[in-house]
Amino acid sequence: MFTRRRSSTLAALMATGLVLAACSSDEGGEERGGEPVSGGTLTFATGDAEPTCLDPHVGGNMPQQIAGINVTESLFTMTEEGEVEPWLAESGEMSEDGMTWTIKLREGVEFTDGTPFNAEAVKVNVEHLQDPATESSTGYLALEHVESVEVADEHTAILHMSEPDAALQESFAQTWLAMESPAALERSMEENCESPVGTGPFVVEQWNRQHSIVYSRNENYTSAPATATHDGPAYLEKLEIRFMPDASSRYAALQAGEVDVIDSAQPDTISQAEKSDGPVQALLGVRSGASTRLELNTGGNTFSDPLVRQAFMHASDIETGVENLFFGTVDRTTSLLASSTPYGITHDGEFDYDVDLANELLDEAGWEMGTDGVRTKDGERLTVRIPVSTNQSIPAEQSLLEQIQAQAAEVGFEVTIEPMDLASWYAAAGAWEFDAITAPYGKSSPDVLRIIFHSDGIEPAPSGYHANNINVSDPELDDLLTRANQTSDKKEREELYAQAQQMIVDGAYVMPLYDWQTRVLYNENVEGLRLETNLSTPWFGDAWINN
Repeated sequence: MFTRRRSSTLAALMATGLVLAACSSDEGGEERGGEPVSGGTLTFATGDAEPTCLDPHVGGNMPQQIAGINVTESLFTMTEEGEVEPWLAESGEMSEDGMTWTIKLREGVEFTDGTPFNAEAVKVNVEHLQDPATESSTGYLALEHVESVEVADEHTAILHMSEPDAALQESFAQTWLAMESPAALERSMEENCESPVGTGPFVVEQWNRQHSIVYSRNENYTSAPATATHDGPAYLEKLEIRFMPDASSRYAALQAGEVDVIDSAQPDTISQAEKSDGPVQALLGVRSGASTRLELNTGGNTFSDPLVRQAFMHASDIETGVENLFFGTVDRTTSLLASSTPYGITHDGEFDYDVDLANELLDEAGWEMGTDGVRTKDGERLTVRIPVSTNQSIPAEQSLLEQIQAQAAEVGFEVTIEPMDLASWYAAAGAWEFDAITAPYGKSSPDVLRIIFHSDGIEPAPSGYHANNINVSDPELDDLLTRANQTSDKKEREELYAQAQQMIVDGAYVMPLYDWQTRVLYNENVEGLRLETNLSTPWFGDAWINN
């Protein structure tokens, strides 16, 4: 069982090193800070795509997470150590047989439209996420084992399961499963997309399409998470999230004081901020779930052969590429799981750069080098299509993919990189129009492995998006991932996840690259800014402006 407790300071949250901040005092030793000041407007420029819908239940991607966490709140959150903490819930307990979860809720909490937050609200939200008409992806997949919700009393919800799910609390520690006003959910999808109603520190005031979202303070806010540094309403009177897709423009706006905070910062500017004593500060966090990786589509002609998959992985010097392009802000990883997620296993040596071995593997697979440098077999060219979301992949990542393209060409691969906006990328992914793809997937749990590698993930969710991009159906792997998800025994869970990860690596389905990060820069007059461990997302409920 988990019960509510509150962290006392921001410093305690950062002690683990998973969240890194640049120096927050002047070189001369004069400390910034002081008593928080109420009022003012903070402007946050994001490089993520503008959401097509502000309701985080619909679909389920990072733009919605970034926009939604300011308005809607989750039943649980996570500490930096990966431990579950209550948020709108007081506690959660799985039955001995795993077939029910009993969730006790906080009392006295209201949605910003005055609707009470209670067990009936939890029931309505679960049913909304599970309704195909909602077109949920992330939330829908996270709740696939919930059969029904029983309202035991005003503040107790009992979730009845079709099969055990030991990761259910971790799933509820995500904005994509956040609680929304049942009264608001009765509105049309269009209305709810325009202005979802939650219990959070801010309320959507105006959505200026293709420009910004303006939020106003929830003056009656009482439900700060256990990870917050203060109770009560936000200090900021208003918050503006501005959509600025170009990295250079965002940084220039920050330097000019036109905006206060930016995300998706380029590694070189982060490195500069961390090394200088200037006014720009850096805040980095690792998003939990899967590491950033290239997934290989085994359903296509190119990567149906494991020898070709192995050759592709050995054809590129990822470690040097990450070192040169990311300026020491992140290291190359050989784990399928982010470093902030429990039970990740490193696989050193499995992905080493070895051109000779890559050539040998392709020769063995029967692909012959052509006169133009591209290998062929049975009249087919050895081609690799990689669609790239320019919203999700920062320029440094795109440069890394271009390096992979150039180095793979040396052994006979013809790699095509196809930049596109987020909507086009989702369409290409959903239609299997790729041979390799970088597809971020966050979850506050190692159960992310089941979501993205279990054969159930080959079938698309109601949103049209499928989570399994390797297109592999392996009963043995499915069994390992299912059993890991069902057991509450930590040792058994760790062993099962280790076996599953090794199977995936042995199959040469995935090439890990580096941790999926939140990269924030902010001006020195911004105080109290932190990353809520709910997917390492900027949290403005504690932020204030020190003028």
